Amino acid sequence: MPSSLKTPALSAAGLLILLIVWQIGTQLLAERMPLANMLAPVPTFQSLWDLLIHNQLTGHIIASLKRVAVGLLWALAFGVPLGLLIGQSALAEKLTGTSFQFLRMISPLSWMPVVVMLLGIGDAPIYFLLAFAAVWPILLNTATGVKAIDRQWLQLGHSLAATRREMLFKIMLPAVFGHILTGLRLAIGVVWIVLVPCEMLGVNEGLGYFILDTRDRLAYSELMAAIVLIGALGWLLDAATRKLHSRWVH
Repeated sequence: MPSSLKTPALSAAGLLILLIVWQIGTQLLAERMPLANMLAPVPTFQSLWDLLIHNQLTGHIIASLKRVAVGLLWALAFGVPLGLLIGQSALAEKLTGTSFQFLRMISPLSWMPVVVMLLGIGDAPIYFLLAFAAVWPILLNTATGVKAIDRQWLQLGHSLAATRREMLFKIMLPAVFGHILTGLRLAIGVVWIVLVPCEMLGVNEGLGYFILDTRDRLAYSELMAAIVLIGALGWLLDAATRKLHSRWVH
């Protein structure tokens, strides 16, 4: 098999195996729980097709993607400058190292009651929780990228009398951009996982809300369709970031 077709073929084979395991698992469950038949691949993809055709998921998808985008933008706005500072300053790294590691180990979902009490229900607490989840991989990867910069580049910039602005935008940011993209890719994975429970905080749209709604309506095939859609959208976001990273490194 040509090498250009080998990877897609293996990926397709892996998906086929996953579908077979899924089908077998639902059949085994259906022997003692008849409702499990609604979780099988055929009704799931039929429900997904019907929901997409009748435009019942568009609003939920847009709402979820908007929240992810806003959360990531806030994470970049805080994570990149802090990462640049920590990467350049040993004092800043020592001052923030322990406290940042302590905060990073706290699950974003554990902040839910506090954030709802302070910000109320709606999009604001979701933005905070998503940004809190996403900022750490961006911050740490940016700091690592700064430390990995070739010092000769910095010396060359200083020898040419580059201003701080020129050093930042002409040398440092281009040098660490690949690390920032790596952090962004990791952040997308974390945010996409945290998003669904966050959208159960009293909002009336989004994929997390849709899952709660299908549960209440006992529409289990639609629930599985939403789960499949979440996986597909997350895969697309990761693939886009991975492609951007490969183009930048190239």
